[in-house]
Amino acid sequence: MIERTHRYAFPAAHVLSHPSLSDAENRALYGKCANPNGHGHDYGVEVTVGGAVDRRTGQIIAPDLLDRIFDERVRKRFGSRLLNDDDAFGELVPTAENIALVIHADLAAEIAARSSARIVRVRVVETRRNSSTTGVLD
Repeated sequence: MIERTHRYAFPAAHVLSHPSLSDAENRALYGKCANPNGHGHDYGVEVTVGGAVDRRTGQIIAPDLLDRIFDERVRKRFGSRLLNDDDAFGELVPTAENIALVIHADLAAEIAARSSARIVRVRVVETRRNSSTTGVLD
């Protein structure tokens, strides 16, 4: 097996706040990131897929196919939006960890349906100091 990683970006905003907690509890847990007005990031996303190299193409997945899947499933869905408004974050706080898990799960099904490659990991870079990386999900 070989792996291939593509890097992407999209701007989005979020509020770190769990609906079952009071405003004071959310502020204590998430600090300034619990501001109800939200705040934005230019998220970086690294998508790593793995698989066998196709003898004809020399690739495990066509780069333009992976780009299209990312655009359809992630950038159009989350780009320039408040992540809290997306159904995926109805019960999840849109932390970098949860964003990575949601993107991983969503891309995994689509990549498997449209190619022989499989998703290996997703890394979401929220700031220069903060990123979260998934592994293979069972």
